[in-house]
Amino acid sequence: MLSSISINNYALINHLHIDFSSGLSIITGETGAGKSILLGALGLVLGNRADLSALKDSSKKCVVEAKLAVGTYALQSFFENADLDYEQDTIIRREILPSGKSRAFVNDTPVTLSVLNALKVKLMDVHSQHQTSELSDVNFQFTMIDALSKNQTKTGSYKRGLKQLNTLKKELLQIEETQREANQQYDYNLHLFEELEAANLVANEQETLEVSLDKLNNVEEIQLHLSAALSLTISDEIGIQNLLSSVASNLQKVAPFSKEYEAIATRFSSLKIELDDLVGELENANELLEFNPNEAEKINDRLQLIYNLQKKHYVNSISDLINIQTTLSEKLLQKENAEEHIAAKHKEIEAISEKLDKVALSISDARIKTVPKLKKSLEHLLSELGMENARFSIQISPSQNYFTNGKDELQFLFSANKGGNFGELKKVASGGELSRIMLSVKKILSEHTQLPTIIFDEIDTGVSGEISNKIAQIMQQMSQHMQVITITHLPQIAAKGAQHYKVFKSDVNGKTTTNLKQLSPEERIIEIAEMLSGKDISDSALTHAKELLH
Repeated sequence: MLSSISINNYALINHLHIDFSSGLSIITGETGAGKSILLGALGLVLGNRADLSALKDSSKKCVVEAKLAVGTYALQSFFENADLDYEQDTIIRREILPSGKSRAFVNDTPVTLSVLNALKVKLMDVHSQHQTSELSDVNFQFTMIDALSKNQTKTGSYKRGLKQLNTLKKELLQIEETQREANQQYDYNLHLFEELEAANLVANEQETLEVSLDKLNNVEEIQLHLSAALSLTISDEIGIQNLLSSVASNLQKVAPFSKEYEAIATRFSSLKIELDDLVGELENANELLEFNPNEAEKINDRLQLIYNLQKKHYVNSISDLINIQTTLSEKLLQKENAEEHIAAKHKEIEAISEKLDKVALSISDARIKTVPKLKKSLEHLLSELGMENARFSIQISPSQNYFTNGKDELQFLFSANKGGNFGELKKVASGGELSRIMLSVKKILSEHTQLPTIIFDEIDTGVSGEISNKIAQIMQQMSQHMQVITITHLPQIAAKGAQHYKVFKSDVNGKTTTNLKQLSPEERIIEIAEMLSGKDISDSALTHAKELLH
């Protein structure tokens, strides 16, 4: 319920604070006094878009703050999901800075406009005579029927199931698309994989083969230098081995004379042992060295195979080729298992569809049972509102399609005249008729929903006399279930309010300002009398005003 609203520096308003109560509240005022400004400020704090033109003084920020009593409307989970502090007296604040930047807060926590709009749906319904087009919207019609059918829990379950079903269908399409692509490339991928598998690639093999081939291709030069090195080492005349033996022998003879000579002799002895080992390795290497054309050709062919595969796959190493082989193997396996995945996904979809069909059928059954009650209630209310011949034809038909709120198709037709043909509301109902139909719908919904506040903006336009009294009675009945605020030009409706507010303009320092005040009982008499007879209030108008009020 809207407890109060404070408006600062908005449009024609300097500063305004007004408290509201439960029940039926009336707002009146002359045309152009600023009633639409109040609705604009309320819309701003509830998430409507804002711009700098809303600032009365463009050098100061605009602040609109609404206090709402939400303790009895089970909104704790919404606040928790939105990561907001829950307060039974919740304060929503909206600011527009001179820079044009807009900020919104719920209980002093910054929020986005999407969160604010989601909260607005649960708090308030602002309805004007121009919004009667909703009546022709199928989703609105279903919302009305489902409210009376108490289908909210079922439709919530259905929507969750539908979301899951659509996700599974999307996954199935992706799997099938992947399979189609895999089928198109399967033969080629199989060829590539078998080619790599047949190559029997080994990590680091390429480097080893390249070294071996380089050695075989240069065997004569290697042999020449090895022979020369061996000759220099073991030659009887100048061989290093013999010379080192002579040096070692001489040093052994002087070793006993000092520890220094002994250390030198020992080092030369170790050097001779190392040289002997190296000579042995040189002899072995020289003896084993031979050119094997078959081996060279074999290595060359192996390397050429590797080079060709690397060129084919645009890579530079065997490790890259092995990775490609692994990827190809996975693709082939994916294709081979695709049918199994598709079959499993179809089973999941079938299981979810069966559950969804049961929920949809339950929703449909409840709707069908509710239609006669809704039809009777609407026709009864419209009869009281001067539309005695109003009739509805509401047909619910099952469909194979999954819609956002079930599997039903709805035909919601109307006839205003006795014996008249039924047609779509937007085509056969006048503006005044649509307004009365919408009021009737809101009256019915007020008894079956937990919406805290509804605001009617001149929904009574175009009616007068006894009909206006009926409209006032309906609003009074609605106010027993929710807070009702109505902006009206009709004295019959204004007199039925528990509270009465007046919008008026005044000039302050040469500038026009919009104000709102709650009227006292005496002021209400004057205001209603003016609504009856104009500025020149007659005694009869005052008497009539008192009669209406009492």
